[in-house]
Amino acid sequence: MHIDGRCHCGAITFEAEVDPETTGICHCTDCQALTGTAFRVTVKAPAERFVLCGKPTIYLKTADSGRKRAHAFCPTCGSPIYATSPENPTAYGLRVGLIRQRNELRPRRQSWCASALPWSMNLEVLRLESHERQP
Repeated sequence: MHIDGRCHCGAITFEAEVDPETTGICHCTDCQALTGTAFRVTVKAPAERFVLCGKPTIYLKTADSGRKRAHAFCPTCGSPIYATSPENPTAYGLRVGLIRQRNELRPRRQSWCASALPWSMNLEVLRLESHERQP
């Protein structure tokens, strides 16, 4: 599937070919902190099918396992763009919220569920008050 996206301010744009079946949710505490919310949703793009325009800021994170991940952010608006291996990346985990075709990228899996905020696993049971727009 061909996708395109951009950061919030438009300073960084991208295009890629992705397999929608690789769309997933991560509940790990790093993803919670890096997104400022309950979880992160990504889709994988092979490196040879990913084209980025603009220069992101790269933050190198070392996990408890010792594995390193390069996280790319827009230096102007702070939008998280992707995560990948810091050296010789073969794939990029693109942030679904930036992708114009995000409606078509339904998550197929979730990981690090042990770290999930209890309410994040089923929003329907919260019976939230809903508004089409900001009230």
